[in-house]
This record gives sequence, C-alpha cells and structure tokens, in this order.
Amino acid sequence: MRSFDEIFALAADRHGGAAALEAGLPKPLSPEELARLPEDRWLSIMTRCIFQAGFNWKVIEAKWPGFEAAFDGFDPGACAFLSDDRFDAILRNPDVVRNGAKLATVRENAAFLLRLRDEGGAGQVLGGWPSDDFVGLLDLIRREGSRLGGTTGQYAMRFAGRDSFILSRDVTARLIAEGVIDRPATSKTALNRVQAAFNEWMAQSGRSLSEISRVLAMSL
Repeated sequence: MRSFDEIFALAADRHGGAAALEAGLPKPLSPEELARLPEDRWLSIMTRCIFQAGFNWKVIEAKWPGFEAAFDGFDPGACAFLSDDRFDAILRNPDVVRNGAKLATVRENAAFLLRLRDEGGAGQVLGGWPSDDFVGLLDLIRREGSRLGGTTGQYAMRFAGRDSFILSRDVTARLIAEGVIDRPATSKTALNRVQAAFNEWMAQSGRSLSEISRVLAMSL
C-alpha cells in the first residue's frame, strides 16, 4: 500500500499540481459545529440523498422546495407521526417525486432521529462519532435508519458536513490498486480493511477522511 504522500503526488500530477488539488479538497465541519446542526437538517439531508440514489440529481434539486413544504421543513416530530391520510396526500402531491417506498423513509428516519435523543441527539451521535470508526457509524445508520446503507449513507454524512469517506467507483479502484480490497467493499471484513487503510493514511498525513477520500478519487 502506498503512503498518503505518494497517492497525493499521483493526484496532484493528474489535476494541475498540489495547490490546485489542495483547493478542491472538502473540509468537514467540527464536531462542535455538527452538534449544532438541527435535527430537521439531518432528516432533510438523509431524504435528499435517498432520493438522489437512482434519480437524476438535477430533478431532485429542482423539486426540493416542494419536498421541504410537503414535510413541514422535515421537523422529525411532525414527520415521525405523520398520519396515513397526510402521507397519502403527499403521495398525490406533484411537487415531490412520488416514489412511495422512498417517501416512507421520511417517517422511518424521523423516528430514528427521535430515538437518538436518548443518546444526546443526532448532532452529538452522528456528528461526534469518531472518524477512526466511521464504518461503525455507517453500520448504525444502516441498521437503525431506512435506506441509508451503502453509498447513500456515506453521501448523507458528507453532505451534512461530517468527516467521511465515500466509496465511489474511483475511490474503490484506488483501494483495489493499493491491495486494501480486491472488489467493492460490501462485507464487514472488507469495510474494516478500508477503515484500517484510512486510519493509517490519517496518521501519516494528519488529514480528514473527507480529504483523503477525495485525494484517492483524484489519483486515477
């Protein structure tokens, strides 16, 4: 497995040099900033990522104000206890993408966020989870949330601003090239190998998961 500096050099050579690469790296929010992110924004981001999976992102972007209005700004208390009549009305609402299975995740993930209040709330739990066990956080949101497995959960955490890696096609290709995994990481064993590699690169570089993930993607 190459060192982080070696992979950074590969990415810099492909994308206009070190300064240009550095300028494009994502900077995650601090745990303190994430702790202040309201519950409704966590639910909104989760729902948006669920709908973007398999849909044209521009379509979801254009319709997003309609989603916000339909779900009362994604207030978890209101969404978790959405009546069947209200849900049926949303299913008929042309201002949203009327995919019943995905719309149902709003109620389910709202209930998940309400359960997190017993542990300090979404901002504390999701935002404060240690980066060196990001796979543990992904497992939590996959098990306790709805349709938040795979890259959907990874994108949700990234879009919320928390430190994260995204196992995109390019990141996966780099991990395979470095001998970390031999195929896309779907098993717990493979994800633990990915986490161990990221932890080593974090120790070498002092950088975040988000930065390392982008560098890996840009190295191909």
